[in-house]
Amino acid sequence: MAHINLLPWREERRQERQQQFYIALFITVLFALGVMYFVTNFANGLLDEQKQRNAFLQQEITKVDKIIKDIQDLEKKRARLIARMEVIQELQQSRPKVVKVLDALVRDLPEGTHLETISRTGDTLTLQGVAQTNARVSVLMRQLDEDAEFKESKLRVVQRTSTRDDAIRKFTLDVDESKPGQDEGAE
Repeated sequence: MAHINLLPWREERRQERQQQFYIALFITVLFALGVMYFVTNFANGLLDEQKQRNAFLQQEITKVDKIIKDIQDLEKKRARLIARMEVIQELQQSRPKVVKVLDALVRDLPEGTHLETISRTGDTLTLQGVAQTNARVSVLMRQLDEDAEFKESKLRVVQRTSTRDDAIRKFTLDVDESKPGQDEGAE
């Protein structure tokens, strides 16, 4: 049998396999780098698209915030206008009230009773006057209580000017006015 040396063949085969391994490794690394490049580009594209969406949404939010501020300003103006209208309406309703109150005082004042001063604090009238008897002051209070222009009368002071039987009585009386809308509903 002839002697055949197979070592160089094996060595060539090993070098060939090693070279194929390096080529496969290089191709695998290139493929992995390519995949990473495309994945990174795709992710960056998604991020850019999301940033554009966010920027668009931020612009729209700014526009909506401005519109909301305008609406709030309009609501404040509306509230001020409504308050003004209510004040004007209240003034319109209460305008004839003074005349009605004075007319009611004249109608309710019994004979033998005279008013010296009338003062007003808020919705309360303070009446100071003179009467011939305590009964006339009582009649005045009863008539004021029954009148729709007034709520309730309260007697503060009744003073007799002298000890004689024909002495006059000085009185101070508080009476609350009714609200303008209340007497209109009663009529």
